[in-house]
Amino acid sequence: MKKFALVVAVFGVFVIYSAGIRQQVPVLQKPVSLSANSSTTTSSGGSTNNSSTASSSGSGSGAGSNPGTSSSQYKDGMYTGSVADAYYGNVQVAVTISGGKITNVKFLQYPNTHSTSVIINQQAMPYLQQEAIQAQSANVQLISGATFTSQAFAQSLQAALSQA
Repeated sequence: MKKFALVVAVFGVFVIYSAGIRQQVPVLQKPVSLSANSSTTTSSGGSTNNSSTASSSGSGSGAGSNPGTSSSQYKDGMYTGSVADAYYGNVQVAVTISGGKITNVKFLQYPNTHSTSVIINQQAMPYLQQEAIQAQSANVQLISGATFTSQAFAQSLQAALSQA
């Protein structure tokens, strides 16, 4: 009888703990920006996964550009990348091009439904943004511990840069 009571107690603690993790509110809810020039704004969407929409101020076919190299020149404007699956959530970025160069990268969506995802992404997102600005491309180094987010970031950023 004591073993049964112990099993029920352990199971009950597990259920309560699991429910508590799923109900935690993310600490970081706004898109973060590394650039000093953050005058571009996005409007919040109505979904629960923190998505925002941003319109590109310039649209053109990037047929003559190669966004994979750091010497490429992009068309000025703000471009939104596609939504990429990062296993624990979606990643979507918007890139601002000024003077033919990447000047700002904003996260519009990122995994933020679990406290662990929030902690990991608070640390990884600034590095990914900085890396993209320095590389002037979507060829960014993957961040250990945030591999899925890094891969999805590069995928969404590449989609945005292909529009520039």
